[in-house]
Amino acid sequence: MQPSPNGPDATVALLREALANPTTAWSLGSFGAIAEFMRDPNEPILTLPDERLGMATTRGAIALTPSSDLRPVAYETAVSSGWNHTLALCLPEATCAMNRRTVVTELGPDRNAARVEDRDGILFDLGLGLLAVDACVRASDPEAVAQLRAGVGMPLFDHANPIGPRLVAMSPHRVFLARIGRVEVYAPIPGPGGTSPEGPHTHVLPKLLRSGRTHAATTPIPAGWVPCAGLHPAHPYKDMLGGRIAFDVGRYEAFQTLLYRWGDPELVAIKRGEAETPGGTVSSRHAQSARRVADAQARYLRGEIIESLASDDEDAEATA
Repeated sequence: MQPSPNGPDATVALLREALANPTTAWSLGSFGAIAEFMRDPNEPILTLPDERLGMATTRGAIALTPSSDLRPVAYETAVSSGWNHTLALCLPEATCAMNRRTVVTELGPDRNAARVEDRDGILFDLGLGLLAVDACVRASDPEAVAQLRAGVGMPLFDHANPIGPRLVAMSPHRVFLARIGRVEVYAPIPGPGGTSPEGPHTHVLPKLLRSGRTHAATTPIPAGWVPCAGLHPAHPYKDMLGGRIAFDVGRYEAFQTLLYRWGDPELVAIKRGEAETPGGTVSSRHAQSARRVADAQARYLRGEIIESLASDDEDAEATA
C-alpha cells in the first residue's frame, strides 16, 4: 500500500519547509489566548538542543513534536479588505486535551524549555482552562517567582489575585504548550495602551476566553478536530504586522498550492466554481466566505485596488 500523500511524513516535511522560511509566522493557542513566533530574515537563530523541530532567537522560540494524528488544514477566510489565510495544525478532539487548570498553578522547573539556560526557570500555568493549550509563564528571578507564587491557587482574573497588576512589570517569559509543542515569548509585555512588539508576542483577551470556543466561528475546521497551532505563510498584500504591501502574485500562488493540497476539497471546489452549493460537511457560512475570497482575489489579480483598510484579525472575524 502506498503511503498517504498527506500522511505523517508529508506533515513533517511541510513543517520543516515552513520553519526554514523566515517569511512564515507561527501561532500556538486557542480563541482568546495565543502566542506568536516570527523572525527576521537575517536574525540569528539557535538550533534546539534536542530532536524537536524548531528554533530559538533572542526574542522567542518554537519547538514542535508532531504526532501521527496531526492534521494540517489550509483555509482562507473573507474579511472586509480581502482575505486572511492560515494552515491550522489540528488534533482530534479526543486526543488534543491538555490539563485545563482553572487556577494559577506552579509546575516546577521548565525542563523542556527550548533553550538550555531557561530550564531552571519556574513554570506557572495561568489557569485559563483551555481545552488544547496550557498558557503558562516562566520566571527565574527570585522576586518574580515570589510574586507569581503569591497568586497560586486563585483564578488569574480574580480581583484578589496579586499577579494581574504586576504581570506587565514582571514580564515573565510566556510559554504556551500544546500536545504538538510549544511557543515561547521573551519580549516584554506592552503596558496599557501599548502595542505588541515586532516579533514574538502573546495575546490574552478575557472577553474572547469567556466564549469557551477553540476557534473563531469563521474558521472552517472539520468537525471532530481542534486547531492547536498554525503556520501563516507570507500573505500576498500584507506584511507580518498587517501593513499593506504591493500585491505579490508569487505569494498568492504559493498559498493556493497549499490550499489545494491541505484544504477542504469541498470548499476548494466551491471557491473554484466547480460546486454551487455546500454538501453535508461544509456550512453555508463557510461556502459564502469561500466565494467572497474568490471574488476578492480575482479583483487583485486583475490589478484592481481595494481601498478598505479594515482590520483583518481573527477577533474581528469572530464577530462577523
